Amino acid sequence: MKISSLILSSATLPTALIIISLWLPQTKSDVEKLSPYECGFDPLGTARLPFSLRFFLIAILFLLFDLEIALLLPTPWAINSTSPQTALLLMVLLILILILGLAYEWQSGGLEWAD
Repeated sequence: MKISSLILSSATLPTALIIISLWLPQTKSDVEKLSPYECGFDPLGTARLPFSLRFFLIAILFLLFDLEIALLLPTPWAINSTSPQTALLLMVLLILILILGLAYEWQSGGLEWAD
């Protein structure tokens, strides 16, 4: 009895969710769905359009700083190690490198979107 009710409920729930998911969404195209994506490219046009190199520079800078910040995640565990001074020194050095890199990009105008 328990197995049959388990099988019945495990078949009924996905079926109900599939029916609801087919019934709920609107399938009509409106202006928002037909408009270009956030990146500015027309989704129905040719893919060989010139693109802004600044967009990719900002994306690479974001990834670089994001990955560098991920290096700071083990810091609380490193402070509890046998030499917390070394861990703190390395953490401060990494943050200093990030700040200097950000200042350089800011000073050189790499973060400005419009010329």
